[in-house]
Amino acid sequence: MKIRVISGAICSALTLTLAACGGSTEPTPATPTPTPAAGDAAPADGTKVNLAVLGTTDIHTNIMSYDYYKTTEDKAIGFERTATLIDQARKENPNNLLLDDGDTIQGTSLGDYQALVSPVACGTKLAVYKAMSLMGYDAANIGNHEFNYGLPFLSQVTGTNMRIAGADNAKNCAGPGFPLVLSNALNKNDNQPIFKPYVILERSFTAADGKPVKLKVGVIGFTPTQITMWDKLHLDGKVVTQSAKAAADKYVPEMKKAGADIIIAVAHGGIDDKAYAADTENPVNYLSTVPGVTAIISGHSHSFFPDGSNYSNLKNIDNKKGLVNGIPTVMSGFWGKALGVIKLNLQYDAATKAWKTAPTSYSELKYINPADDKTGNTKVVPEGKPEIGKLIEAEHKATINYVNSPVGTSELRISSFFAQVGPTAAMRLINLAQIDYVKTFVKNNLPQYSNLPVLSAAAPFKVNFRGTGFTDIAAGPVAIKNVADLYLYPNTLQAVKITGADVKAWLEVSAKQFNQIDPNSTSDQLLISTFPSYNFDQIEGVTYEIDVTKPIGSRIVNLQLNGKPFDPAQEVIVATNNYRAGGGGGFPLSANQSIIVAQDANRDIIVDYIKAQKNLTQANQGAKPNWKFVTVVTKGNVLLNSSSDANALNVAKQDGITHLTKYKDGAVSFTNGQLVFGADATSAVYKVDLSYGSLN
Repeated sequence: MKIRVISGAICSALTLTLAACGGSTEPTPATPTPTPAAGDAAPADGTKVNLAVLGTTDIHTNIMSYDYYKTTEDKAIGFERTATLIDQARKENPNNLLLDDGDTIQGTSLGDYQALVSPVACGTKLAVYKAMSLMGYDAANIGNHEFNYGLPFLSQVTGTNMRIAGADNAKNCAGPGFPLVLSNALNKNDNQPIFKPYVILERSFTAADGKPVKLKVGVIGFTPTQITMWDKLHLDGKVVTQSAKAAADKYVPEMKKAGADIIIAVAHGGIDDKAYAADTENPVNYLSTVPGVTAIISGHSHSFFPDGSNYSNLKNIDNKKGLVNGIPTVMSGFWGKALGVIKLNLQYDAATKAWKTAPTSYSELKYINPADDKTGNTKVVPEGKPEIGKLIEAEHKATINYVNSPVGTSELRISSFFAQVGPTAAMRLINLAQIDYVKTFVKNNLPQYSNLPVLSAAAPFKVNFRGTGFTDIAAGPVAIKNVADLYLYPNTLQAVKITGADVKAWLEVSAKQFNQIDPNSTSDQLLISTFPSYNFDQIEGVTYEIDVTKPIGSRIVNLQLNGKPFDPAQEVIVATNNYRAGGGGGFPLSANQSIIVAQDANRDIIVDYIKAQKNLTQANQGAKPNWKFVTVVTKGNVLLNSSSDANALNVAKQDGITHLTKYKDGAVSFTNGQLVFGADATSAVYKVDLSYGSLN
C-alpha cells in the first residue's frame, strides 16, 4: 500500500512510501492507514470530517510494563498497554492519525543496553521503533533525550544523514519505519534542519455524509533549544537551535503554501505563561498563536493535559476541554501512562477554500492506570498488546540479564527516601566514586592541578519527582540495575575548575529546591518546591548550611573547605556531569570556569568504584554530615512527602537524619493557594524539625 508523504526542506514535494521516509523497508503495519481518495476535487461546501489525532510522548523506552530496576512487572507504565488503548481509540475513531512527541529512545536500561552495552547494528531496528512501527505511527518528533547517545548513534537508528561528520552515512541503516520531523535543530555549517522540519501526509478519511474526503495533514516538530547546552559534549560546534516559534513562523506558511489543509504541531515542550524568549523551553502557549496551527501535541514536562486541574492558574487555558488559546492541545504524561486524543471536528468552507475547526473540538486523555486519572473515568488497567512483547522478546530478556549482572555487595540499605532533607549514603556513593575517579585522572594526566581540592556534585534523581519513585537498594548484592536506578541518566563525567565563589553560587541554585519557610506561621508549610530534584546538587568535600527562611539566592551560609571559611578566590575541581558542566539547570558558573576532564559515563564510574571496593560499608560509604538546615524554631509544621515504606525512618536514622517524624499517610500538595492532603498508598507525610543541632 502506498502512502503519499510530502516532506519539507530536504525532500520537498516528493511522493514517497512511508517506509522510505523513515529510512526503512518495514512491511505494512497491522493496522493500516486508509488509502488516499482518487482525484483532487475540492469537497462540497460544509463537508464535515471528524478526525482523532492520537498522541504519545516521553515513552523513554518503557516498551514493556516492566521496571528494569526492580526487575518486576509494573502495570502503571508501558507502551504495550498504551498500544491496547491505541487499538481501542482506532475502533472508536475510524478517522485517525497516530503521532509521537519524542524522548523515545532513551530512559530505561533497555535503551542503554541497545545504545551503550550491545549497540544495535546498522541493519537492526531499535526495539522501541519496532514496537511503534507495528502500531503504524504516521510521524514522530525528536525530543531532547534523543541526543543523549550522540549524533552518530542517532543518525544510524533514525536512518538520517545529518550532513555532520560521523552522522552522515546512515542511508542504508534501519530507521523507525515512519517519518521523523524536527524543525528547530540545525546543522551549524549549512543552517538547515538536521531532520526533515515537517511532512505533509495525504490521507483519505470518511466524511460525516459517508463520502471519502482527502486531506493533506502537515506535521511539524520542535525540541527544546537547550539541547545544545544539555548535550553540549555531543552537539557543540555541530548543531545550533532556533526557537520553536521562530521555526513555526518560518515553516507553517511554507506548509500551507505546499497545500497542507491542517497542521499539527508536535512540540517537545510544555505549557506555561512565562514571557516569550528565544530559549523558551515550554513554547506551547506561543505555538498556539501561530496562524495555521490546527492542534498541538505536547510533552517534555511529564505532565498531563487536560486533566481538570493541571495549569488551571494559567490564562487562556481550558484544562477540561484541552484548549490553549482555543487550539486543541494534549499532553499524555510519560512512560506510556496515557494516550492523548484530540477530537477535531472539521468543516470545509468553500468561500475560503479552507478547513475550519469547529468550536466542538476538544482533547482528552485515556489512561492505563486508574491511579493517574483524576477524572475517575479509568476503571481497569488494560492488558498489554501481546504482539509487542513477542516482537521485542529477545531485547527484553537480554536487558534483564544485563541489569542483573553483579558488581559488589553492600552492608547498608542505600535509599533516596530523604535525600532532600539531609546527607544520605545514596548521594555519597555517587560523589565518592566521582572524586576517586577525578583524583586518579588528575594524578595520572594533569599533575599541574594536583594541588587543587577535588569536590563532587550529585543530585537525587529519584525522590518521587513527577512520579519517578525512589531509589532503594537493599543490603546485600549490588547489581547493574541498582546503579542504573541510582544514576538514571547516561551522562558522562566532566570535571570543572572553578572558584569558591562559583561553588557558593552553585549551591544557591540547588537551594531553590525549598520553599521559603515562615518560622512565625502557625499553618502547615510544604518544604519542597517545584524545583526539579535532579537539579538539587549536593556537593561533597565542603560543609555548608541552608537557611530556608531566606529568599532564593541568599540561603547558603557557613560554607567551609577543610574546616575553614571557603575563600571565594580559592580554585577547586568539581566532578559533575556533562549536563551540569554545560550549564544545564541554569547554574551560573563563572566565565573563567574550564572543563579539565571529560571522560567516561558517570554510571560506569560508579560501577567500577563498587567493583574496586567489593563491599560497601557504613564506615566507608555511609552518609557523613556535610550539610544541614540552619537551626530555626517554627511555630507550625514543616512538611515533606516521602515513601510510606514501613522502615523508611530506620533508613533515615542509618543516614544520620533524625529530625523527622511521621505526620500522616498519603500526600500533601500545594493546590490553588492552599495545602491539600490526599490519599496515596505509596506516600506518607513527614514533619521536618528545623531546630536540630549543628554540623560541629
